[in-house]
Amino acid sequence: MALLALAGPAAAHPHMFVDTRLEAIFDGGGRLTAVRITWIYDELTTLMSVTDGGYDKDGDGALSVAEMEPLQGFDMEWGEDFLGDFQISRGAEKLALVPGPQDWTSDWKDGHLISTHVRRLAVPVDPATGPLVLKPFDPGYYTAYAIIGTPEITGRSDCTAQVFEPDLTKAQKALAAALDEYNPNQSLEEMGYLMIGESYAEEVRLTCGD
Repeated sequence: MALLALAGPAAAHPHMFVDTRLEAIFDGGGRLTAVRITWIYDELTTLMSVTDGGYDKDGDGALSVAEMEPLQGFDMEWGEDFLGDFQISRGAEKLALVPGPQDWTSDWKDGHLISTHVRRLAVPVDPATGPLVLKPFDPGYYTAYAIIGTPEITGRSDCTAQVFEPDLTKAQKALAAALDEYNPNQSLEEMGYLMIGESYAEEVRLTCGD
């Protein structure tokens, strides 16, 4: 997550919580071309961001349009090592995405910073060739993404999108295996992150056609 430089090393549980909405976008030929992603940040992360940046100028606990202006694009300046915490796959194949976010928006509502952006596929894909899996996750598990609502589908009427929870038994085993790799003599900086985020990720399975 590119919102704040809050991350600490060796995080074994998430510290930032982001509700996530997904919209699958199809072209006229019925191919998936993009996914619109909405991130709704938890209240604590929002409060820290607004307070540390001094954005609530009048101190009323809300952000006006003018106060929100300097926060436009607050989480859209991605470094080279940040891939957007999002993956589309078909079977064992991970589909290539165009680097970086497009068509982004930024907002504040009811104590939450909210942003949307579009991730485009490098090559549009027809789900008839196999179900697609859309998965938002932070590999280092500093941020936990929770898919909320029913994913939207734009451009086709014969598709279904189902949300699936992670297998927590497998996730706990992945966590235990990752912890076993660490040496107690390592410093926190040397330990780094436990790369277990995908094991704890929710996913959307997108199927189309009869």
